[in-house]
Order: sequence, then C-alpha cells, then structure tokens
Amino acid sequence: MFTKEWLDVDVAVKDGHVVGLGRYDGGERLDVSGAYLVPGFIDAHMHIESSKLMVDEFARAVLAHGTTAVVADPHEIANVLGTDGIHWLLDCCTDLPLDVFVMASSCVPASQFESPRRPFTPGDIESLLRRRRTIGVAEMMNFPGVIAGRPSELAKLSTGLTDHVDGHAPGVRGPALNAYIAAGIRSDHEATTFEEALEKRRLGMWVLLREASIARNLRDLLPLVRQYGTDCCAFCTDDREPDFIVEQGHINQMVRVAVGDGISPEDAVVMATINPATYHRLWRLGAIAPGYQADILVLDDLKSFRPRRVLKRGAPPHFVDLDVPEWVRQTVTVAPVDATSFRIAVGPKRIRVMRVIPAQLITGVEVVEPTVRDGCVTADPGRDLVKIAVIERHHASGRIGLGFATNVGLKRGAFASTVAHDAHNIVALGVDDDDMAACAMRLAVIGGGIVIADGGHVVEELPLPVAGLMSDRPLADVYERLKSMERRLQEMGVTMESPFMTLSFLALSVIPELKITDRGLVDVNRFELVPLGIE
Repeated sequence: MFTKEWLDVDVAVKDGHVVGLGRYDGGERLDVSGAYLVPGFIDAHMHIESSKLMVDEFARAVLAHGTTAVVADPHEIANVLGTDGIHWLLDCCTDLPLDVFVMASSCVPASQFESPRRPFTPGDIESLLRRRRTIGVAEMMNFPGVIAGRPSELAKLSTGLTDHVDGHAPGVRGPALNAYIAAGIRSDHEATTFEEALEKRRLGMWVLLREASIARNLRDLLPLVRQYGTDCCAFCTDDREPDFIVEQGHINQMVRVAVGDGISPEDAVVMATINPATYHRLWRLGAIAPGYQADILVLDDLKSFRPRRVLKRGAPPHFVDLDVPEWVRQTVTVAPVDATSFRIAVGPKRIRVMRVIPAQLITGVEVVEPTVRDGCVTADPGRDLVKIAVIERHHASGRIGLGFATNVGLKRGAFASTVAHDAHNIVALGVDDDDMAACAMRLAVIGGGIVIADGGHVVEELPLPVAGLMSDRPLADVYERLKSMERRLQEMGVTMESPFMTLSFLALSVIPELKITDRGLVDVNRFELVPLGIE
C-alpha cells in the first residue's frame, strides 16, 4: 500500500494481525496462489440507517462486498432517539465482524428550521466522544452558522476532546470556504464538480469522493485524482439504499468504477483503504503490513473487485443476530390528520415550487401561478405540480409544513416516509389529500417506514420499525419490497430515480436551494423560512 507495488509473498497472521511478509512454513495455511490480496475496504463517511437495515444485517450485506470498516455518522438515530439511540447503536456494534467507528453527530437538528426529538448540546457531543469507538465530530452541516462565527456552532468544534471534525459544505467557495476550514473542519463529501473539489483540496481539505444512491458524484470528481494524484482523497457512500448494495456493491463498486474510468487499480485501492484510514487516524487499518489488523480481501482480478474471500482479523467473518428493544421501536407519535390537514387556502397569485433535480440532493426553485379549486390551492398532475407535506412525528404537536414540488411525475395517489433527513418527521408527496392522510396515519400504526396510498387506502408498505428508519428483516426481503414499491410508483407516473431516497432529502434544510420542514419552506441560500406565496 505504501509503494503501490504488487509483491509475491506469504502473509503471516497471528491473533488477528499481520506479523510479517515473506516466506513462511508451518501453521495453518490458506493457499491463494495467483490471487491479489488487498486490505479490506473502508467507507470514509456513511449513514448506516440509509441502508434501511439493522446493523447486523448491514454488516452481512457489505462484508460480502469487501467493506470491513465504516466511519458512520448516526445522526438519523440521533434525531429520533437522542444520545440514548447512539449509545444503543454503539453497544450493538461491539460484537459485529464489521468495524463500525462513529463520529459524534454535530447538528441535531441540522438547522433551527427542523424538529428532532430533542436538540443536541455540546455536552451531548462530549458524552459521545468519551466512547471508545467515537473518533471525532461528524459532518458540521450548519455551515452558515460556522461561517458566521455563531458561538453555539463553534462550541461543538472546541470540546477539547478531539480536533477531528468532518465537514459538509455544498457549494461553499471563496472567503466563506476559508472561514469554514479555519474553524477546524478537515473534510468535505459534498463537492459535486471538479472545480469545487479542487478548491477545497487546495485549501487543505480531504475530499471524500461520494457515490450515494442519488448523489452520484464519483465520475465527476475523478479528474481531481487523474491530475493531482490520490493525496487527501478517499471514497465514501454517504447514503446508499439496499438496491444499490445488492445490484452493484459497496465501496468495491466505487473502486470498479474508478478503474473503469481510467484510474489505476493501485490508486483506486489506496483511496478505498489506507487513505480513509489515514484521514480518520485508524492507524492499524488500511494496509497489509506488520502490526496491521488482518482485514484482507482475496481478489481474482483487478476489474470486478468482487472478493473471492473476505478475512476479518485473519478469519472468515462470524456474524451475530441482534435484538431490538421496545423503546427503539416505539418512535412515531403523530397528532391525528385527515384530508383537511393538507388544505391550502387561496392566497397570492404566485407560489414557490421546489424543483426536484434528478440524481442530486440539491433542488431548484420555480415561481408559478397556483391551481385553485373550491377556494384551495391544489396539486395539478397535468402541470406536474404535486403537494408536499412534512408532519411532525416526535411529539404529536400537529405541526405540518405544506408546499409544492415539480419534476416528480406523480399522476395519482401519494407516498410518504418517516425517513426524512435529518429530523425524520413524516414527509409525503401526493396529488390527493385523502391519500396523503392515509399514508400518515398508516405510518403511525406500523411504527414508521414507507407507504403508498391510492384511492384513499394504502396499497403497499415497507415497515421500518427500528426508530422508523430501519427494518428488522433480511436484506433480500427489504430489497424485494422496495423494488415492488418502486414499480408501483412508476405505474402511478413517478419519474424520479431512487424515489424514496429522493423524497427523504426534500426535507433537509441544509442542502440548497428550496427545502421543506414541519415549520415550512426553507430558502437554504438565505437560510430562512419563506412563505409559499410571493406577493
């Protein structure tokens, strides 16, 4: 790994660690003559909850593709269950064959416009940083607050317990980027263009090249590696759904794509192993060398990167099954809603509309004349105007944010989810108010998940009873149910790729340009709530 050479040697392993490279006799031998050995892949930044799988099932899923360690930001669980949820998640990971390292969630809520179960304080972050597998502070999403020098945000970066802080700075450039980095933030995974990534790298940031379910930025950023090498570059998946994992893989998919796009296999493997380990100070991971943990992949070729064997600490992974306590399952508390909850009285003659952008987390904004029926502003599938709602689900406050979206394609019915980044209230898209109400009330019954309603009743659903975020079912079951539901939405006119992941990010108030929370529409560029109507 350190010289990017292939060596024809034996690898000696003792007590789960590599103890030497050379020629060895005796002991238990595993003959992999002619194969390529590389270190286990490391995901530099991700959210386990986005897989919709419990952590034990997630471990089974990604280890098969050669991912042996992940650095996770559990801010989904944090928004739903507070610090208790993260401590529970850390406890769950103790006996997993997958190494799960955690960054202490820094933005709960992601902004003042969101409503989690309860906000995190610097004291909450400090309590998490004292856990053994918590290695730093997670992505600082409130970049406007940091750039403005807001004391509440800077306090999260100066606990005295760590100086290792991940960033989140979509589109931040120039003087604002300098200020953000000067606050002590050392990485970013939100760059979507070569120019943006290059500016960040020039200023000393690690660029985490992302290939998520809807934010597929890898190919756009690979010119950075071709022109400037692999220094300060690492791979991450951020948010990857079950279908992506089943059909294409995990970090190995990124290595495969990079090599197919002209990056040398050696450079691609470096960005999947020693580089993320170096950035995150995981000094015993990321290489096959004396003293390093014996996480080793056996590869038949340097094109597919599908491991023939995966060794974790020198042995085949040993999987465990986890139980989920009841307090982790009972998380959806919604005030009663019906069709009238989604009515919007006629107001100004022009309204703001969120424009969904394919395969991106960012959205646009359009200004249109509303469609009016019976004194109310309504969805209009003929104009591709669908209603969007976010319903507070942690305290049954009855608070609902209402707006409109376009470039969705939905012709009838509605669909909704309790996976709604980052506060994870209920987010719904629909052209019929009765269907939107049916979705919301069904989610309360099943403890969270994803539902589709048509004709006033629910027609398909995927329960996600673990914090309203994750299933307690095997990967194959979750995959098949999601594929069936995506086919259903296509029949109902939806044109969005990864519709459920896309839906979840329409509620994230720190990704430009126009988003929505239970408190209303958010102009992310101005970082303020704005009314639906424009006078």
